[in-house]
Amino acid sequence: MDSPWLIGFLILSSYLLGSIPFGVVVSRLLGAVDPRTAGSRNVGFTNVLRVSGKKAGILTLLGDIGKGWLAGWVGTMLLHQESAILWVALASVIGHLHSVFLGFKGGKGVATALGAALGVAPWIGLTLMGLWVGAVFLWKYSSGGALFAFAMFPVVALLFHRSWTFIGFACVVSLLIWVRHKDNLVRLWSGTESRIGQAS
Repeated sequence: MDSPWLIGFLILSSYLLGSIPFGVVVSRLLGAVDPRTAGSRNVGFTNVLRVSGKKAGILTLLGDIGKGWLAGWVGTMLLHQESAILWVALASVIGHLHSVFLGFKGGKGVATALGAALGVAPWIGLTLMGLWVGAVFLWKYSSGGALFAFAMFPVVALLFHRSWTFIGFACVVSLLIWVRHKDNLVRLWSGTESRIGQAS
């Protein structure tokens, strides 16, 4: 039985880790544009790539994936209850979406959620990343790739014969990603969403 104190500590730590806005941090360190002031004003990979360049975009992507992965991996190393591990992983995603360092605002959670999935279930995480990259390559829409990959998250969990607890986790993460992309959904439907490499 895992200690409630340890679970609580890890959830809080995971939330704070997820709250680190790598898009802002990287842009400042590189002397690039603050992503909150340009483009879509989002702190995630796609907007940083668009307004601050490839180096800033790639570093932001690695940072956001890395914090989700670290939270999930540490949870699996220190805890035994699957539900507790998944709460720790989920906390990193919530931290990214509602960062304490940005007035409880944040990014759209895609990279951090992919990292969290990699941390708790590496093969499922890799599958999601493959679906995301493939969809983006095919359609040239970052948001479309994210929506497709996370729509498939519960299905992938089922195909990997994961527990209903894990499938519930996948559904919650997918819902969070889809809700965060509601404006992108409207633009995709109307044909006004920016493609990768296209100015916003």
